[in-house]
Amino acid sequence: MATFVLVHGAWHGPWAWERIVPLLHAAGMRTLTPDLSAAGDHGLHDHAGTVAAAVDAVTAYGKEIVLVGHSYAGLVVREAADARPDAVGHIVLVDGWAGPDGSSLFSLAPDTFVAAVRASAETRGGGDRIPAPPPAAFGVADPDTAAGLAARLRPQPLRTFTEPTRLTGAVDRIAGTAVYCRPQTYPFDRFGAAVGYRTRPLDGPHDVMLTHPEPLARMLLDACSFKNGKREV
Repeated sequence: MATFVLVHGAWHGPWAWERIVPLLHAAGMRTLTPDLSAAGDHGLHDHAGTVAAAVDAVTAYGKEIVLVGHSYAGLVVREAADARPDAVGHIVLVDGWAGPDGSSLFSLAPDTFVAAVRASAETRGGGDRIPAPPPAAFGVADPDTAAGLAARLRPQPLRTFTEPTRLTGAVDRIAGTAVYCRPQTYPFDRFGAAVGYRTRPLDGPHDVMLTHPEPLARMLLDACSFKNGKREV
């Protein structure tokens, strides 16, 4: 039985996986959803430490771990996995930002994105917090889902986007899958391919875990059968 450590992206919380968790449980899997949404001046390294601690908690029970990161958390889970390479069996990025040692979200993002986010933090976030964008920015159009999402989104510490990842190279020994949503917003397929992951398209918006949970859950379960880039039989 595998354990999925599901790590939410920026502005979100563990609730982002609430439509995925029951589907994984129905397939006989365990789940853990670390919380990166606590208030305070946290950075990427703080979040990676939180995820590494979650991996430690699962490892104590001897469970196979699939580490899943959505969006910003792609950088987080890769740094956490780099610190725990012997514990993680597979990494899945869901429209996830990823890069080599020293990459930050701002170093990977286009200049227009960086400028807009910095301006938002300066004008509406006190200089160190990024106000949450509207649900439409995540591709959520359904009125009920959008209303629920808008009520739950929280400001994101700016430092999480500026802090560069610290990778020793150990993460490169772990097989990975990069799920990228179509139509694409940013080149998440290229980010995944550049770090050596197999890439898989999924039709749906950036917050696909909220809008298309069933096909995403199937892709996550498929990742369980892959280790070291090969399917287990």
